[in-house]
Amino acid sequence: MIDGLEHRAEIAVPVSSRRKFIRTAAVTAGAGLLLEGLEPIRAQESGKKAPLLVLPAATKDLSSFTVHVPQGALDDLKKRLANTRWPNKEPVTDWSQGVPLAKAQALADYWRTRYDWRRVESTLNGLPQFRTQIDGLGIYFIHVRSKHENALPMILTHGWPGSIIEFLEVIGPLTDPTVHGGKTEDAFHVVIPSLPGFGFSDKPTEPGWGLPRIANAWAVLMARLGYNHYVAQGGDWGAGVTSWMAKQHVSGLAAIHLNLPILFPPPPPPPGGYTAAEQPALAQLGKYGSDGAAYGSIQATRPETLGYGLADSPVGQAMWIYEKFQAWSDNKGDPAEAISVDHMLDDISLYWLTDTAASSARLYFESWGKDFGRMPIDLPIAVSIFKGDFFTPPKVWGDETYSKLFYWNEVPKGGHFGALEQPDLFVAELRKSFAQVR
Repeated sequence: MIDGLEHRAEIAVPVSSRRKFIRTAAVTAGAGLLLEGLEPIRAQESGKKAPLLVLPAATKDLSSFTVHVPQGALDDLKKRLANTRWPNKEPVTDWSQGVPLAKAQALADYWRTRYDWRRVESTLNGLPQFRTQIDGLGIYFIHVRSKHENALPMILTHGWPGSIIEFLEVIGPLTDPTVHGGKTEDAFHVVIPSLPGFGFSDKPTEPGWGLPRIANAWAVLMARLGYNHYVAQGGDWGAGVTSWMAKQHVSGLAAIHLNLPILFPPPPPPPGGYTAAEQPALAQLGKYGSDGAAYGSIQATRPETLGYGLADSPVGQAMWIYEKFQAWSDNKGDPAEAISVDHMLDDISLYWLTDTAASSARLYFESWGKDFGRMPIDLPIAVSIFKGDFFTPPKVWGDETYSKLFYWNEVPKGGHFGALEQPDLFVAELRKSFAQVR
């Protein structure tokens, strides 16, 4: 797939940057802790007494799950934030070298002095949460059934640096539409799992947990829940999982919806080159390759080395994610214009408190440049393009790739984290698109 892009990359980008473009144009990844009474795993050899996180063992049963972070873990977080050793201030006046020092210090100060993890913990514990073992791995998921009898089951999958946090504000409107401006026929039963190595799902201890395997695990999960006819939705890595579910024609899957379709110009380039409608997307790919893909290359090649710093420093973990909230959301410079500081810290805290910097990055090692690429799909597919995303492919690429594309819409507001940035518009897109397959 990468080799097939080489000749067409010449049209879109200069020769000097062609190699960078080639290596990255085909992919765009973007995505109950230490439970009371459980024995914590051994502390780090360095002698630090930081609380480490343990999840209860999962079985093939559907076991109820409650989130509770021991106070010691939150106290440790605040101590680490207070003892941060900061780099010197950047010599530029924007985000071009990464998170500006003043922004980083302000976020860390808010996290230490004002942020309340117990708030999001309470929200999660107000939802039905479960863990179950699939293919030897404990998988966490939220499962909210609608009160409406004919609701359509749907599995939603997050990406990196996202999490199940992305979907919390859309659960109510999706499952109980009559209370949120919708109709009875808009109702969904909602299943929201954490990817392996993310959040409250287990961390894989062996290679092989790439997108195809996760797609199969999600099919097992839906069958275990008793759903033999359902739809699937995803963005970022979630788009990859959802696309693989469609590609594999997993049992029961009727249609999918993507808010980051994995689309690139199919080879060879047409006579006369690419159209004016395609040029902006090609420019986005070129910019991503030259200025935005380093994070993915690091996570895809050295996730363990990266993990040492992020697992030890909450500020390191926070800025690794905060920068992406700024770069990928629909804002004019400040990520808080698109996503509230509390919601950003909900997501960042989940990564920190579960110590999943390295384990989440390993999905890049498994599937970056291998499973996350353009793939023809012959299952019914709907696409919503949030215009503030960092990559917005044109419909012509969808028409050339998806033989049963039945819905395409360009949403004027919102970016990469559509459900988190514009929950009302995200819900409206799912209602409109899946109305055609109920």
